[in-house]
Amino acid sequence: MSATSSSPSDQKARASGLSRRSFVNASAAAGAAFHIMSPQTVRGSQANSKITVGLIGAGGRGTYDATLVQTDPRAQLVALCDRFPDRLEESNARLKLQNPATYTDYTKLLASNVDAVIIATPPFEHPEQLESAVAAGKHVYCEKPMGVDVEGCKRVIDAGRKARKDQVISVGFQQRYGDVYLEAYKRMKEGQIGDLLTARGYWIANDPFTRRPYDDPQIERVRNWFCYREYSGDFIVEQDCHNFDVLHWFLGGLPEAAVGRGGTKIRTNMDLMDHLSLVFTWPNGTHVNFEANQLTPRGFNRIGEEFTGSKGTLHTSRQKMVHLKGPNDAEEMLSKRDITMDAFDHFFTMIQTGKAENVAERSALSTMIAILGREALYTGREITWRGLYGVYA
Repeated sequence: MSATSSSPSDQKARASGLSRRSFVNASAAAGAAFHIMSPQTVRGSQANSKITVGLIGAGGRGTYDATLVQTDPRAQLVALCDRFPDRLEESNARLKLQNPATYTDYTKLLASNVDAVIIATPPFEHPEQLESAVAAGKHVYCEKPMGVDVEGCKRVIDAGRKARKDQVISVGFQQRYGDVYLEAYKRMKEGQIGDLLTARGYWIANDPFTRRPYDDPQIERVRNWFCYREYSGDFIVEQDCHNFDVLHWFLGGLPEAAVGRGGTKIRTNMDLMDHLSLVFTWPNGTHVNFEANQLTPRGFNRIGEEFTGSKGTLHTSRQKMVHLKGPNDAEEMLSKRDITMDAFDHFFTMIQTGKAENVAERSALSTMIAILGREALYTGREITWRGLYGVYA
C-alpha cells in the first residue's frame, strides 16, 4: 500500500461524510437539554460529595481509564456509553459496577446529571463529542488525539475557548503530569544541560492492533477504526501525538516546517503506513528528528524523547528519566506508577479545588504537529506550519 493512495482532502471528505451518516449527531436536537450549570452543581450538591463520572467509549482504553476512576476516593463512575451493546457488557463485566446507567447515544449521557465525562472513542469522533460535552457544562477528560484533520482540531480549539472559566478540560497526554517528565523539564529550564542544541523523538514498537472480521462492511470499518486513516488519522496522529506533545512542551513552541518519508512494508491489510522518518524545523534553526514504526517484532521497543544540550542530554520516557552529565556519569529517575494515574489525579484535583485547567487548545496544537508531519509524509514535500494552518500558529 502506498502512503499516498488518497489525498488529504479526499480523506477528510470521507471521514466527515461517514461521521455524519453513521453516527448520531444530535448536538442540535439535544441542545435544549444542554444547560450551563453552576460550579456547585458541577462539583456535586455538597462539598463532600463524590464527582460523578460517565464514560463515553467503553473499549479497552476507556475501560482502563474507568478503572482509575474507581480507585480514586473522590470520584464515582456511574454511567457507561458505547454504540455497541457488547462493548457495554464487556466493560461492565470488567468494572463490576452496581446498576450503572447505560447508553448507546452519548448525547443522552451528556443530558444526564453526571459532573464529568471521559471521552475514549475513536479519534475522528473527538471534536464533535468534546464540543458537545463542553456545551453541556461537563468537566471533560478526552483521550488523545484531538482530531484526525485540520477542521477537527480547529473545532476543538473553538470549543475550548467557549468553555466556562471553572470548567476543567483535560487530555490524555499523560506525560505532562508524570514525575519523571516534570523533573526532566525542570532540569532543562534550569539550564542543567546547557543550551538546547537539538532534540529527537521515537516510537519504535510492534503493531498494536489486530484486525477482526465483521459481516457488515460498515460495522467492520468502525470496529476496526484503527486500520483506516480517516478514522484514526494514521498511526502518526493516533499514537505519535504523545511524542509531539512532549516536543511542543519542552521546546516551548511549534515547528515551522516538516519533511520526511514513510510507507508500508508488511502491514498491507490496513489503510496506514507502518514506518516513517521526519525532520522538523523549530524556530531558531533547531532541527528535530522523529522516527516511528509499527513493524518491529515483539520483545523490543524504544519509545520516548531525547534533548541534547551543550552540557548534557536528557532521555525521557513513561518509565524513567535519564540525565547524562558526562562520561560514566548518568543519573536515573524511575516512574513510581503508570503516569495515566497522575493525569487522572490532576483532573480530579482541578475539579475538587475549582482551580480549572483547560488544555483544549494546546492539545489541539500538539495534534496539529502530528498532522503537519503526516502531510509531509503523504505529499513527499516540505510542508510549512503557516502554509497548512494559516492563523493557527
